[in-house]
Amino acid sequence: MTEAEVVIEIPFHDVDVMHVAWHGHYIKYLEIARCHLLDTIDYNYLQMKESGYSWPVIDVRVRYAQPLKFQQKVRVIAKVVEWENRLKINYMIKDAETGQRLTKASTVQVAVDMANEEMLFASPRVLLQKLGVDS
Repeated sequence: MTEAEVVIEIPFHDVDVMHVAWHGHYIKYLEIARCHLLDTIDYNYLQMKESGYSWPVIDVRVRYAQPLKFQQKVRVIAKVVEWENRLKINYMIKDAETGQRLTKASTVQVAVDMANEEMLFASPRVLLQKLGVDS
């Protein structure tokens, strides 16, 4: 499975008066990890566009187990778990120091042919090639 991780320090502008990260910012942390993951397979958003496909996120699920706090360093791990009909990525956010699991999440993206704006029911060959699973 393809996996990547980033370390993020929770900034002041992402927290509330209790110094806890607002729940909506978690999506941004997932996106940072997802972009790093896509870079590792040499298929980032610009390369997706060049290949003729857009990949909109159609589903996001987040399970908030523990809060993220101001100046806390967290590891956001992104892992491709499905690729045949859609691109599903699972995420784990852990405290960088202790390794404690703080949040689990997933995103689902589908390929859309940019020429006719139609969603594909199977992932295009270019994704399979980038993942090294093209047969």
